[in-house]
Amino acid sequence: MARFFYTLIYSLFIPLIVARLWWRGRLNPGYRQRIAERFGLIGDVRPNGLWVHAVSVGETLAAAPFIADFRAHYPDVPVTVTTTTPTGSDQVRRLFGDDVFHVFLPYDLPWIWQRFLKRLAPGLLVVMETELWPNLLAACERRNIPVMLANARLSEKSARGYAKFSALTAPMLKRLSLVAVQNATDGQRFLSLGLSESRLEVTGSVKFDVQIGADIEQQGLGLRQQWGEQRSVLALASSHAGEDELLLDLYPQLQQACPGLLLLLIPRHPERFDAVAAAAQQRGIAVARRSLGNVSADTQVYVADSMGEMLLLLAAADLVLVGGSLIPHGGHNPIEPAALGKATLLGPHHMNFAVIADELVQRGALQIVSDQAEQLQEQLQGYLSDSEARQKMGRAGLQAVADNRGAVSRLTQLSAAFLKI
Repeated sequence: MARFFYTLIYSLFIPLIVARLWWRGRLNPGYRQRIAERFGLIGDVRPNGLWVHAVSVGETLAAAPFIADFRAHYPDVPVTVTTTTPTGSDQVRRLFGDDVFHVFLPYDLPWIWQRFLKRLAPGLLVVMETELWPNLLAACERRNIPVMLANARLSEKSARGYAKFSALTAPMLKRLSLVAVQNATDGQRFLSLGLSESRLEVTGSVKFDVQIGADIEQQGLGLRQQWGEQRSVLALASSHAGEDELLLDLYPQLQQACPGLLLLLIPRHPERFDAVAAAAQQRGIAVARRSLGNVSADTQVYVADSMGEMLLLLAAADLVLVGGSLIPHGGHNPIEPAALGKATLLGPHHMNFAVIADELVQRGALQIVSDQAEQLQEQLQGYLSDSEARQKMGRAGLQAVADNRGAVSRLTQLSAAFLKI
């Protein structure tokens, strides 16, 4: 009955949902493209294979090592990847080109899923992290399609939210074939919501299996030569509105304490590229943009207005502050800079990576900093002036990442078992 009312309300809101797509397309035209796919109208498909759903950029990057490993072991099994956002779609194309089939995830309505699943006929659906749709899971159950929630995480706050809607949550959990969680703490939260213990497995986080290309370090050095090899570089990675502005306001004091400092800003969403560059200009700070190639010795702020270059950009930094954590957003992945051997900082709002952050902090690979301007300034100045502390943190990060690898291989094995290959 709960799913019936959910479906009714969802159906009524479809016009508004489509209108919102069109509205968001003002800043990112990708939202206005291929809308038919969101209604299950897809062209060429690669049926009877592995279907991976990754919501946006972060989930796509997390899924990438798993998809690559699966394809390396089972090259004849077709792989379909769905995303919700156009930036996620761009990442799929950049990472895999035509090696995988990509389509936007359809809306969660029964008649749409009937059409979509009849065409795709997947042997297994792997959902990255925590993206549960009641009608999708019910449709998979009707067609005997196993569903694995992979790299799953569930914060205490999210668990409380799901518990409030137990009439929807409990049936969804019962329809999951397996939940592969990042850690035992998150696993216990799934159990408390009604997941059967026989359908839970702790595999670790696939993000520890990040692949660092052999040429990344060399390319990073190339960027440093463009910027000025002797300059210190502070990176704010995956930033959101309010975070770039905070660092820009602190920049004059930071530069005074660390002469020649280059502030590298890497906005999370491409629609913010222009706004971040404008914010720097409004403060009278000399700004360069990667797309323009206008960096010089006088550049004070470098805006990375490109996609798919996070590892390269971080490889050129001395100190990395991971964004989404200076505002109540939940934080972003601190593993990538740690895997590059970079001193890594994270703000107080990191509930999406709480367990990973605790692990890295205990290993001396990560430090939590304040979101208050005066305290943050002091903390940033301290790390910028202490190269020995940065190097020590970087070494600890490399070791922590190495010690936690292995989730990707386990997910490939589990997927192969479900697909009976």
